[in-house]
Amino acid sequence: MLEQLFGSKTRLKLLRIFYTENERAFFVRELSRLVGVQINAVRRELEILLSMDIVREKEVKIKEDSNELEIGEKLRKYFELNPESIIYSELQALLIKDKIVAQRKFIQAFEKKMSDTRLLVLSGEFTNDKKAPTDLLVVGKIKPRVLAKIVEDYEKDFGFNIRYTVMTEEEFMDRKYVMDKFLYALFEADNLKVINKLGV
Repeated sequence: MLEQLFGSKTRLKLLRIFYTENERAFFVRELSRLVGVQINAVRRELEILLSMDIVREKEVKIKEDSNELEIGEKLRKYFELNPESIIYSELQALLIKDKIVAQRKFIQAFEKKMSDTRLLVLSGEFTNDKKAPTDLLVVGKIKPRVLAKIVEDYEKDFGFNIRYTVMTEEEFMDRKYVMDKFLYALFEADNLKVINKLGV
């Protein structure tokens, strides 16, 4: 959706990364790896975002006597979101809506290609809860290759790795019965049950 508005898929991926990790700074090679695009293309898009005041850069040096980072001494340029940008909030709202649309497509892919899924729970990265033990719980008769492809496609668009957990229905019910720590932590975290044929 937003790719058409921004005119660049790479630029959109970069914005998704910056807004997902809005307190982090990234160096160019790291961003290139995350978006899966050559470094020169990433540099071009960063220059555009810099000119629009959406991101800002800083130079960081590692002190010789420690591992701490010190701003102001040139070693490597890092890029981070600029919270003082006049369009910060507007972009954030657009990207949240874009993420909701993408999640709907993600769920539709599950419903179409993984029809034997009995329970699908989104948490972690999907609900912005860093304490969740996994991002995705899938319960049912799962086709590993199909699941891996669905996850891989989503990861490419959003630039982060999805931690996913797979269980058979029998395993899930057994672990639920004994108050399994993993399941307890998952359901205590912010979560969204998008497929729930088990009535949990």
